[in-house]
Amino acid sequence: MKRNRILFDINETVLDLSTLKPKFKAAFGDDSVIAKWFSMLLHSSTVCIMTGVKTDFATLAGIMLESIAARKGIKLPETMRDDILNGFASLPPHEDIKQALGQLKSAGFRTVAFSNSSFNLISIQIKSAGLTEYFDDVISVEETGSFKPDSKLYKFAAKQLNKPLESLRLVATHDWDTHGALSVGMKAA
Repeated sequence: MKRNRILFDINETVLDLSTLKPKFKAAFGDDSVIAKWFSMLLHSSTVCIMTGVKTDFATLAGIMLESIAARKGIKLPETMRDDILNGFASLPPHEDIKQALGQLKSAGFRTVAFSNSSFNLISIQIKSAGLTEYFDDVISVEETGSFKPDSKLYKFAAKQLNKPLESLRLVATHDWDTHGALSVGMKAA
């Protein structure tokens, strides 16, 4: 079976979160807080999967910022909170991503943006990063009420693309995401 569809996780895999470090430095006095925050966000989304809590990624992102602020005894002004969260819309791509996606497209692969973020945010991110021409499709898990690595989300993506799971590949920087894809018969890297 020909495998010509490659799904790409967006945040961290395609887009560079490190550009948010100055915003975290301004808010928390320490730019390394971004790693803790993102880890807490992913942990919380996984807990939501396991407990059946329905929410969205943006809501969780805000709650985790407030949680870190509370742990550090910081009163995070709403303007700083919003500045950090709104920063997701304008993340730049990693330096090698345009070339890599271009090579895949030239080789006949179809590429799909696949994220826990809302469809609206993913679309804005791709446009802002200058990647519109590199993605054939955009899939958000938003309407499912769950998050990756819930196995049903990889099945959801296959259904959206009208392709069998085993014909799809996932590229993600996160091991939990690739594990989720592998667990349902996709290939992953």
